[in-house]
Amino acid sequence: MSVIAAFAVPHPPIAVPEIGRGEEKKIKKTIGAFYKCADMIAELKPETVIVTSPHCVMYADYFHISPGNGAAGDFSRFGAGGVRFEAAYDAELVSETKRLAFERGVPAGTSGERDPSLDHGTLVPMYFIGKRYGGCKLMRVGLSGLGLKAHFELGRIIAESAERLGRRAVLVASGDLSHKLKESGPYGYAEEGAVFDRAVVEAFESGDLSRLMDIPSDLADKAAECGLRSFVIMAGALDGERFKSKPLSYEGTFGVGYAAAAFTPNPEGTV
Repeated sequence: MSVIAAFAVPHPPIAVPEIGRGEEKKIKKTIGAFYKCADMIAELKPETVIVTSPHCVMYADYFHISPGNGAAGDFSRFGAGGVRFEAAYDAELVSETKRLAFERGVPAGTSGERDPSLDHGTLVPMYFIGKRYGGCKLMRVGLSGLGLKAHFELGRIIAESAERLGRRAVLVASGDLSHKLKESGPYGYAEEGAVFDRAVVEAFESGDLSRLMDIPSDLADKAAECGLRSFVIMAGALDGERFKSKPLSYEGTFGVGYAAAAFTPNPEGTV
């Protein structure tokens, strides 16, 4: 067993009803996609959910994997401190990933944790997953300032580590697309925003995730995105596997691109 399926999801806190307080109804497609992903994960019954998050501890030249036996977090910074999630970490998978990364020359490990609490890039998808499925362990992986090839290789290492342990795992790649789709958005408008989002969505639709590696870094920068490297880790984890690509939703209601897609086992599918 290795990474048996993967899911690309956004992480808008406003999707959580206790935070959105009605505003979440404006992104119904996104919320519907969260529940579709959660239902598929429940059907797969993984032992471990691996979350890659842009809002976990991040370093310029190092991938941080959350250490310890587990962690918890809440949405207090978004006005909903009563909404809390906690999970046990898959310490064995973390250890194997560290070991294999060292062997392959990829800088990844558990040193340098500044804040052990779960970040919203993890909390938002796990909020919805938790509505449908519980009891699994978690591995939380941060991004880095390293190039896309390093992120892709880390994905391959994560999948191989899961396979070596015989672990049934799914990977949830948390990340938003452009934050510059509208003047009213968090960073205003840039024409590159829609161009970037279209490139990512087309990669999801085609099932050819290698296309993510071809997205120019200057386009990603001008789009003010946060998910590309997370999705590239996912692409690495699926490298060489046959899977079925199923786009689930895309919305830019609040000036930020929210895309969701599922990549599930398919013996006749994409390699």
